[in-house]
Amino acid sequence: MLERYIQEIRRREKVIRIFPNMNSAERLVGAICGETHEGWSTGRRYLNMDEYFDWKTAQQEDKPTVEKQAKP
Repeated sequence: MLERYIQEIRRREKVIRIFPNMNSAERLVGAICGETHEGWSTGRRYLNMDEYFDWKTAQQEDKPTVEKQAKP
C-alpha cells in the first residue's frame, strides 16, 4: 500500500516539478491521503466479512461441548 502512495506522489510531482516550500509538499501528500481516506470511508470493502462471521458462529454452535464428549 505504501508503494501505491509513493507512485501517486511521484506521478503528481512530475507535473509540479519544483515545490516552493515544505508546506506545499506536505499539502500534496495530505491531499493524496485524504482521497484515499474518502475511498475507505464509503464502506467499499474488498471482502464482506458478514458471511465469514455467520459461518464462524455456525461452526461454534455445531461443536460438541466437553460434557457431551465425556459421556460414554
